Amino acid sequence: MTASEEKFTRQTLTDVQTLTPSLFTLRTTRDAGFRFRAGQFARLGVRKESGSIVWRAYSMVSSPFDEYLEFFSIVVPGGEFTSELSRLREGDQLLVDRQAFGFLTLDRFPDGRDLWLLATGTGLAPFLSILQDFEVWERFETIKLVYSAREEKELAYRELIAGLAQREYLAEYAHKLQFIPVVTREQVPGCLNGRITTLIESGELERAACLELSPEHSRVMICGNPQMIEDTRAVLKGRGMNLALTRKPGQIAVENYW
Repeated sequence: MTASEEKFTRQTLTDVQTLTPSLFTLRTTRDAGFRFRAGQFARLGVRKESGSIVWRAYSMVSSPFDEYLEFFSIVVPGGEFTSELSRLREGDQLLVDRQAFGFLTLDRFPDGRDLWLLATGTGLAPFLSILQDFEVWERFETIKLVYSAREEKELAYRELIAGLAQREYLAEYAHKLQFIPVVTREQVPGCLNGRITTLIESGELERAACLELSPEHSRVMICGNPQMIEDTRAVLKGRGMNLALTRKPGQIAVENYW
């Protein structure tokens, strides 16, 4: 075994689910030594026919206590990594870096009453991991999960989100969570319509949540495409909310691994 090979483990795909032509989920075995905090990501590798390995970062959907790892992926047309990844089937191997990475974790916030989780597309993944970890339910009085997709069919994991309330260990905390789905390209009953930034600026998001976004009480995690993150940060900055840094507490945490 070479030094480079020692940096990753070979895991076996146990389940592959196609959600739409461009979205799919992967579940793999988990190395006993792999540890992560809810909200972190792993570097996944696929070996091409040429023998070279392509690596990309993927947030865990699964909780830190699950015996498996689950990931949520989009198919990028012609993408070097996702085109290889989307061809994998149950029984195939996926390479997983031995170390977890990322700072989209609850320890970014030493305080706060209300937690807002703002996601677009596959940026939902780290928030699902966080919501399956008990810590978030104990720490915050209110949790608002805002998930935006282009079309209703792309709103993934709705069964998992709805099922959180039925989990025995969350029974007395389930009332804290409100799921606010957003669809941008079509009008869907029960869903907000428009970009997250527009919904914040118009006040529509806060009206739907029956809660104010405020520097005093709100802590906001954002995960999605880079433009969405940048635009949302700018809107929230106008509300007096700033990035939470190691030596400078703030109200916003983001993940940039695109």
